Amino acid sequence: MNNDLYAWVTLPLLVFGARVLDVTLGTMRIIYISRGKKHLAPLLGFIEVFIWIAMVSQIVHSANNIVAYLAYAAGFAAGNFVGMYIEDRLALGTLVVRAFIQNQATELETHLRNSGYGVTTVDGHGAIGAVTMVYTIVPRRKLVEVLAIIHQTHPHAFLSIEDVRSTQEGIFPRDARLGDRTQFGRKSK
Repeated sequence: MNNDLYAWVTLPLLVFGARVLDVTLGTMRIIYISRGKKHLAPLLGFIEVFIWIAMVSQIVHSANNIVAYLAYAAGFAAGNFVGMYIEDRLALGTLVVRAFIQNQATELETHLRNSGYGVTTVDGHGAIGAVTMVYTIVPRRKLVEVLAIIHQTHPHAFLSIEDVRSTQEGIFPRDARLGDRTQFGRKSK
């Protein structure tokens, strides 16, 4: 009876928990690799693979039931969700936000600059006429604030947002820790 409890309850729970942990670490490892964090990614990879091999050996050695296999698959799905949730909460990285404005972009430029963001504008021509492309580079944790500024001045602006691997030289949002409104020549990775 004790072996049945282990095989049908304890092992599947262990497999599920371990799989959530190793897939969460794998998700974070991939995110750190894409952000250029060379030193943290290998450590996470080591822990991830160690957990994975320990769980697979337990399943192969001890589990002859579908519950352990289902726990393995469910742990994989849950681990992806948890990893993305953690990454979203950490808000790692830098983004380039591009707003394509059909009417006057001056108010948006002014509001972004007064909020401490560097702004570059480029005049262009879109499908239905003249546009101003407004570019700003922001830490990901500031995206909601920047989007609020854009939507306040131009609710129907076309937006494009992408990850930036690194930045060099320029004007960046104020850093409360340093008390600076803007920083010139700062290197970000």
